[in-house]
Amino acid sequence: MSVTAPSADPPPPANAAPEPPVASIVEPAPTAAEAKPAPVPESPPAVAAAPAAVAPRPERETSRLRRLFVVGGTILGLFVAYQIVVYFVAYTDDAYVRSDLVAVASEVTGPILKVHVVDNQDVKKGDRLFTIDPVPFQLVVNQRQAEIDEQRALVKVSREELSSSQAALAASTSAHTYAQQEQVRFAALARSEYAPRAELDRANDELRRTAAEMRISEFGIEKARNGIVAHQAALNLAMAEMATAQWRLGKTEVVAPVDGTITNLTVRPGDTANANVPIIGIVDANAWRIMANYKQDYIRSFKVGDTAWVWLDSQPFQFHRARIQGIARGFSREVGEVKLLPYVAPTTDWIRLQRRIPVTIVLADPPADFKLYMGADARTIIFP
Repeated sequence: MSVTAPSADPPPPANAAPEPPVASIVEPAPTAAEAKPAPVPESPPAVAAAPAAVAPRPERETSRLRRLFVVGGTILGLFVAYQIVVYFVAYTDDAYVRSDLVAVASEVTGPILKVHVVDNQDVKKGDRLFTIDPVPFQLVVNQRQAEIDEQRALVKVSREELSSSQAALAASTSAHTYAQQEQVRFAALARSEYAPRAELDRANDELRRTAAEMRISEFGIEKARNGIVAHQAALNLAMAEMATAQWRLGKTEVVAPVDGTITNLTVRPGDTANANVPIIGIVDANAWRIMANYKQDYIRSFKVGDTAWVWLDSQPFQFHRARIQGIARGFSREVGEVKLLPYVAPTTDWIRLQRRIPVTIVLADPPADFKLYMGADARTIIFP
């Protein structure tokens, strides 16, 4: 008869879950001869496995902190490097080529007879652009010339009247003098009764008549002088109107006021040119400049005359030496129509919007055949 030795550990409860790390092995019950105390299962391996799973956590946290420090240090270093670079190098791509657009308008109104230029043509100062029909203006000149001739004739007549009145005054003065002498003699004779009373009356009448003729001559002189003044004034007015008419006739030939290039030509023969209404645009060939809008914290060390370098998108991969011609001392903060102060849109820089200030840059000694295009993009670099 065989006796089975009882196990040292009590059996596990029926509802207890088996531990995953420990594999359970089912063995047949030993015989009496083979019975011996069962070994007590050791639980330390399962306990030792737990520390092995937790041990890598400090290493991962150390690696994560190291990466954070590296990324933060890189960002900080890049920021410091950026601030150092922008302190010594002022760069902007908010720049463009600019010149003066001369708006040409006729100074008289009339139909256009002929256009002497074509679009995109280079012109010199004084070259003819278009011609307005001169016939109406020539007719006005002829009319003013007739008025001048008329007033000159009237001035001549007034001067002749003045001469005649002066001669009449001299004659009447002489006759009046003689009449006075005759009246004195006949008065003395009449008092002595050596002359009849009728002779004295005749002498008195002659004296009054000559006095009246003198006054008439004086009035004639005054009238002639006033006529000369009036007709001379009318003559001066006619000559002034003649000058105006000749000036208007000369303005039928519209010429280029500056050297430059015709742009966007749309005028054609037969169009009506209205006075002081621009119909032709000329890009001034002697006013080229680069307008660079720099952030306001860049211009602290800019000075007029400093060297700048310009990259033109119309001629890429070339830097052109230039110089600062001027720095704007004011700009508008409101969008609106063209004002005396330029408006420059701000740019987003972190949170605050950086304002930009226009800086005028001109190329230094450009070649004679160097071509610029108004409105073309540019980039500028300045080493303050």
